[in-house]
Amino acid sequence: MEGWAHHRSGLTCLQGSRRPLEPLPLSPTMGKPPAACILSRHLSVQACPVGGSTMTITLMVLLCLGLCLSQMTHVQAETLPIPIIWAEPDPVVAQGKPVSIWCQGSQNADQYCLYREGVPEPLRREFPLEPSNKAKFPFPHMTYHLAGRYSCLYHRQTSWSVPSKPLDLVVTGMFNKPSFSALPSPIVTSGGSVTLQCGSWQEFDWFVLCSEEGEGHPRHLDSQHQADGWFQALFTVDHVSPSHRQAYRCYGYFSSSPYVWSTSSHVLELLISGVSRKPSLSVLPGPVVAPGQSLTLQCHSDVGYNRFALSKEGAGDPPQRLAWQPQAELSGADFPLGPVRPSHGGRYTCYGGHTLSSEWSVPSDPLDILVAGQLPYTPSLSVQLGPTVAPGENVTLLCQSRSPVDTFLLSKEGAADPPLRLRSQYRAGQHQAEFPMSPVTSAHGGTYRCYGSASTSPYLLSQPSDPLELLVSGPSMDPSPPTTGPGSADGPHWYLYVLITASVAFVLLLSLLVLLLIHHQRRVKGRKPGAADLEPKDRGLHNSSSPVPAAQEESLYAAIQDIQPEEGVELDHRNTQDEDPQGPTYAQVTASDTLQDVTYAQLNCLTLRQETRASPHSQSGDPPAKPSVYAALAFQ
Repeated sequence: MEGWAHHRSGLTCLQGSRRPLEPLPLSPTMGKPPAACILSRHLSVQACPVGGSTMTITLMVLLCLGLCLSQMTHVQAETLPIPIIWAEPDPVVAQGKPVSIWCQGSQNADQYCLYREGVPEPLRREFPLEPSNKAKFPFPHMTYHLAGRYSCLYHRQTSWSVPSKPLDLVVTGMFNKPSFSALPSPIVTSGGSVTLQCGSWQEFDWFVLCSEEGEGHPRHLDSQHQADGWFQALFTVDHVSPSHRQAYRCYGYFSSSPYVWSTSSHVLELLISGVSRKPSLSVLPGPVVAPGQSLTLQCHSDVGYNRFALSKEGAGDPPQRLAWQPQAELSGADFPLGPVRPSHGGRYTCYGGHTLSSEWSVPSDPLDILVAGQLPYTPSLSVQLGPTVAPGENVTLLCQSRSPVDTFLLSKEGAADPPLRLRSQYRAGQHQAEFPMSPVTSAHGGTYRCYGSASTSPYLLSQPSDPLELLVSGPSMDPSPPTTGPGSADGPHWYLYVLITASVAFVLLLSLLVLLLIHHQRRVKGRKPGAADLEPKDRGLHNSSSPVPAAQEESLYAAIQDIQPEEGVELDHRNTQDEDPQGPTYAQVTASDTLQDVTYAQLNCLTLRQETRASPHSQSGDPPAKPSVYAALAFQ
């Protein structure tokens, strides 16, 4: 052969059976090849010069190949640590977001290669300016084409490492997000278990459960097709512990593109219920609300909780969380839920917790939120015995409807207590319920409305009935805290205090009558002869020896004339017998001219005299006249 014959061969980095062969630089310690074989960086073998025998050329070629094989054996003899591959900020990346893949090797590595499964050539090469133990492969925008399974390897001096473990880089946001909920509730006791349901109306082949804390690998479950066209997967989480945060989200994807996922579901954090004291839950303005109305749930506790959570029974949404809001020696939080929609109806509980712990308190007592105006009928509300009642009476409020009703509810305006519930009864062609109130107190007074509900949607109510105002008249007999006196009646014992009051009044009246009787007896005794003959000095003392009755008469004449019957009376005192001091005393009541009846009252008062000496008997032997008092009434 004349001239030079060129033969090109190469040493490669092996990536299974799928990786392409990459040229490797020769080690600088191997020296120069013989003159017959010139090995360049690309391992080109130049044939021997033209003019030699064929045997000579063949020997030279064999010598060159031997040297090449010796070089390959030396390279493969050095073993490097397995590289480590990871993604930042996460291997699950939303479409359009930046992501970086890192490959970590050993010290003094001078080249890094990044491969994607199914692509023969390296996707990226990195040559550090200085020898480093890791390299970064940035991707400013995550796309559908970048999703896949990645691995990396590195080169140091004369050796290439083996490939790293695979890294699955996933792009999300390509399909609608699935729904995500906890069954039966996101509230779990420490050490318990819960089932997480991920589902969608899209025909996903697989669902994935991912932990927000990055614990473990994503869990994949094949989809279960329900009879109604719903696709879902049920993930069981066992041995829940408050030692770390339990937060999850889920995705769906198709078998044809396992690295292209749907949009993320909402993050569902499990509340791990402990043994600390439960808070209280209240609602403003009340548990029965109308669509569009503002609504606020208040969670309070006297324990020093600094965070609160509100949970709705059976809701797919995660519990709401708020920081504490100090209020008058209480810690609490307000959860606004307005404007009200039918979906707000349901049963709520709240929890209290501390920032440094994943454990929450015992749940509060449940609170039902009822949304009115969701059923197309209006019940009627009436009261027996009329809307005005006296304390202590028995009253029944009657709620009726001609439409089918499963349960009737009675609500009092302004009351924070939950409405009264009664099962409907069918009577006389109507569905009805009777709400008894006995005995009635002033606390029962107020405005009432009744509603109807169906068993299939117990938190959605009918239109409200017309308002009914119940008036409680009479003295209050409300229960009150014990105090002194009979006004402290409480409960059904109020009649005892009424009885005691009546008994005390009877005793006082009897005592007064006894005193009056004693006083009257004393006066009668004082009028006996010889015991009460003295006459007041201003009346004068008279001595008489004449046989005429010993009496001094004083007469006054009083005329009362009714000028205007509706305006009053006129009193006129006259003495008709000025010359006779012993004349009778007259009281004349005269009506107006339009009246015909006149009433006269004549009072003859016999003035007692004090005798200075024994009064002689009259000549006829009759005893002396005794004092007399009389009144004569004449009607004309």
